Amino acid sequence: MISIIIPTLNEADGIRKVIDEIPREELTNAGYDVEVVVVDGGSTDGTDEVVKELGARLVYEPRKGYGRAYKTGFSIAKGDIIVTLDGDASYSSKVIPRLLKIMRAFDLDFITTCRVLSPGAMSLINKVGNLVLTLVIKILFRINLRDSQSGMWVFRREVLREIMPWDDGMAFSEEIKIKAFLCRKKVCELPIPYYKRAGKAKLKRLLDGMRNLLYLFILYTRLRGGILCRG
Repeated sequence: MISIIIPTLNEADGIRKVIDEIPREELTNAGYDVEVVVVDGGSTDGTDEVVKELGARLVYEPRKGYGRAYKTGFSIAKGDIIVTLDGDASYSSKVIPRLLKIMRAFDLDFITTCRVLSPGAMSLINKVGNLVLTLVIKILFRINLRDSQSGMWVFRREVLREIMPWDDGMAFSEEIKIKAFLCRKKVCELPIPYYKRAGKAKLKRLLDGMRNLLYLFILYTRLRGGILCRG
């Protein structure tokens, strides 16, 4: 089974498209059962009603944090393969079958994605921030990533015990990639299209960027202490 986990907070403008576009028939024909789990952080714009209408599994998570939402989703997911998506329609679920074929063909544990930007999909400050964070990861951890902040991943549930991030916030995204590489999992980074988000952005650009940068140095000290890959 494949579990598609989507964290949301006031994503009524995008969540319908995200769920509607999931290629269920193609995935079923490929031999996969599919569950969609939406972890909502207390939306007030009707996001939860749209999710219920479309028949996805809805879970409320009152604790704040992007990473916290994923941890809750992972804990209840039934699938042996997990796929992550944002609720703002910036990632297309249409690429999931292609990613799964590659995972199966090369017996991969973890696929992360490199965003190929459509016009207007990302602001200049976000582009610069992503480049800086990715460069720091290359220097500190010697990992050849092109997009350290991408939020779409496909991975085997069994690897979570070793690579589950400690962070509950936005740094969750960079941490799970770093751990996947450094804990010697079979990892691949693949390009996917990335679109302008639907609705208002929740990211606090400067604050979240600085937090993510600081967290990289925290992870580095844990690596030096030999505890990064402990389950």
